Amino acid sequence: MLSAAIPADEAERIQALQALGILDTPREDRFDRVTRLAKRIFGVPIVIVSLVDTDRQWFKSCIGMAATEGSRETSFCGHAIHGDGIYLVPDAQVDPRFHDNPMVMGDPHIRFYAGCPLGIGPGSRIGTLCLIDREPRSFSDDDAAALRDLAGMVEQELLAIRMATLDELTQLSNRRGLVALGQNTISLARRFKKPALMFFFDLDGFKPINDTFGHAAGDLALKDFAQLLNESFREADVIARPGGDEFVVLCADCPETEAAPMIARLRSHVERHNRQAARGFDVRFSVGAVAFDPRRHHSIADLTAEADALMYQRKLRPR
Repeated sequence: MLSAAIPADEAERIQALQALGILDTPREDRFDRVTRLAKRIFGVPIVIVSLVDTDRQWFKSCIGMAATEGSRETSFCGHAIHGDGIYLVPDAQVDPRFHDNPMVMGDPHIRFYAGCPLGIGPGSRIGTLCLIDREPRSFSDDDAAALRDLAGMVEQELLAIRMATLDELTQLSNRRGLVALGQNTISLARRFKKPALMFFFDLDGFKPINDTFGHAAGDLALKDFAQLLNESFREADVIARPGGDEFVVLCADCPETEAAPMIARLRSHVERHNRQAARGFDVRFSVGAVAFDPRRHHSIADLTAEADALMYQRKLRPR
C-alpha cells in the first residue's frame, strides 16, 4: 500500500483547517445538500466531504457510510490534496498504489474513487469532495467538470465559515478564530507534553491616534502592527486580533526562554517601522507573556485571561 506523502505546506494547511473551527461539528444541511446532489448526478453509493486532519480524515458530510472519520494513512483523500486537479482511481483493485489498501480489500470495498481538492485560499487544500463506488467505472471530461462545480459549492460554504473567523481589517484570526485555533494548539501541547507560549499585546496611545489623526490613521496603525507581528513571529504561530487594539500570538512548541528574544525581535521591527514610516505617530505596545501550564490552563480562555492580566499590570508601570 502506498501511503500519501505529507504536503510541503502541511503546517500552514493544518492551521487553515483548524482555524475554521469545523472539525467534529454536527452535520449541516448546506454540506449534505451538495453530497445528496452529487449522489443523484453520478449514481454512486458513497459521497463524502472529507477534511484531512493531522492523522485522520474527518467527514463533514457523508452519504453511504456510517463512519464519521477514517485513517489518514489509508485514505485516498490524503493523495488527492497534493494537487489541484481531480484525483482519479478508475479501478483500485488493479492500481498498484491501492490494490492492497484495507479500504479496497475490506469495507467499504472501494473500486472507484474521484476526489476534487477543496481549497480556501492559495495552496490551502484542506480536503476533498469525493465520489466512491464499489464497482470500477470511467469518468468523462463532463463528469470532471460537474464534480469541480459541486466542489466549488462546498468551497463557498467553507469560505463563508472562514470569513466568520477572520478579522476583516487585519486579515488575522478574530476572537472566534483564536478560540478554534488556540484550543487545538493547547490540546496538542497537553497531549504531547510540549511547551507553548502566549503573548497578549495592547497598543499604547491608540485612542490619541484616533482622536488626533482620525480613525483612518487608527486603522492603519492596527494593520501596521498586524504586519509587524507576521514578520516577527513564525509562520505556524497563531496570530489573532480578538478585538479593538488587542492582539494575541500563541506559539506552539516554544519554551518560556524564547519569550524575551521574540519580544526583542518584535521591538526591533517596530522601531525600524516607526523610523521609516514617519507618519506623525508611532506604533507602541505593552505585552504580557505566559507559558502554558496544563495544571492551570484548562482552556484557551484561561491562558488568554492570565496573559491579558499580566499585560495590563505592565501597561500601568511607569515607562
